[in-house]
Amino acid sequence: MILKTKRLILRPWKEADAEDLFRHASDPLVGPAAGWPPHTSVENSREIIRCILAREETFAVTLMATEEVIGSIGLMKAGVGSAPVGEDEREIGYWIGRVYWGQGLIPEAVRELQRYCFEELACKGLWCAYYEGNEKSRRVQEKCGFVPHHSEDNQKCRQMEEYRTEHFTYLSRERWLTIRREAE
Repeated sequence: MILKTKRLILRPWKEADAEDLFRHASDPLVGPAAGWPPHTSVENSREIIRCILAREETFAVTLMATEEVIGSIGLMKAGVGSAPVGEDEREIGYWIGRVYWGQGLIPEAVRELQRYCFEELACKGLWCAYYEGNEKSRRVQEKCGFVPHHSEDNQKCRQMEEYRTEHFTYLSRERWLTIRREAE
């Protein structure tokens, strides 16, 4: 499946994306904030595409103008992510390369996945989370209508082998519809 926004194409990952992925995911300011270590080589990025990013409802975030992969966004069903996702809910996870921070691209991608979840999947709610100190991710969630739900201290950040405080946010279908109506 391919989703489009004004500036982005959200499409399935391909092994050919490994160089673009490595360019952004090797940055030590990107992955650790999201809970994963920086990529160490193009081959490492290719393996992550094969084993993690190639799953259903995980998308490469690409610039429409150049088709460069600049980040990733995906949906997780119950039992996959860290949020208490119900049967008719999803959790959204995302990241973007540092060169593209502050341009509103990830909020644009998140809003498209919200539309997809609520209009096409008929979800009743969406979860999102961020680790303590990741103010950029917190701000994206705030801009996209998510509201604070709860926090969990001393949560195992599996890929980083450390414990962190994780903050969970939630967006109900009803709140999303209200936000959409107010924006029109």
